[in-house]
Amino acid sequence: MAIYDPIRGKVIDAGSGSTVMKLLGLALAAFLMVVLLFSSVARVESGHVGVLTLFGRVTGEQLSEGIHLVNPFKVNHELSIRTQELKESASVPSSEGLVMNLDTSLIFHLNPEKASDVYQKIGPNYVNVLIEPNLRAAIREATASHTANALYSGEREMVANQIRDQLMGLLAQRGIVIESILLRDIQLPQTLKSSIEAKQQAEQEALAMNFRLQKEKQEAERKRIEAAGIRDFQQIVAQGISPQLLEWKGIEATETLAKSPNAKVVVIGSGKNGLPIILGQ
Repeated sequence: MAIYDPIRGKVIDAGSGSTVMKLLGLALAAFLMVVLLFSSVARVESGHVGVLTLFGRVTGEQLSEGIHLVNPFKVNHELSIRTQELKESASVPSSEGLVMNLDTSLIFHLNPEKASDVYQKIGPNYVNVLIEPNLRAAIREATASHTANALYSGEREMVANQIRDQLMGLLAQRGIVIESILLRDIQLPQTLKSSIEAKQQAEQEALAMNFRLQKEKQEAERKRIEAAGIRDFQQIVAQGISPQLLEWKGIEATETLAKSPNAKVVVIGSGKNGLPIILGQ
């Protein structure tokens, strides 16, 4: 019986059983070589790191992005090292025992150098196992040390920094890098929210009133200074005026009017203090 040999590229006589077994052995060897070749190629996606295990044991070897030739018996496990966001919405207490609804976002990424430790000690589901529970605990601890009024008005940044510092101390040594904490929204009980808004409005009105009072005080001071200036001017002028000066000014005025082309009658020496009397026509 003739059999085509794909390896040798020719037809051979397979009349004997030994020849058939040889052909089967060669075909099996070729198949195994192809399988091992493909098993030796490991591909790591962009933004990921590869962790190698051998028979279930983490070897400590890590693969960067791209194509790698590895031991065909080793298995590649990819972990993302991209920046990730974890959103958390929880009801948290304030220092006075009021319950608030707080929406938080945690921005983080996996430290590539500790990817093997994270995979070995925590596992690929490290977000749910490690990060999320610690985030919830840090949020509750931070809000419990501040009043609801402070959280609603002006201490959000302080609370966010407190949460971030606590998480950095807990997660940095486990291979998680904390980038930032964002407090997206704080919802207070409606009665407390209304009272806080009313208080803030009253404070704004008080500030506006103080501004108006200060402005009125400044205007009153301006008028007082202006009046004092007028008074001083009048005193200085009054000290320089004498009866003789007034008579002299009257004579000058009489001369000026007498030279005017308008018709007039001038009576000399008949007025008060002997000044002329000018009668218009």
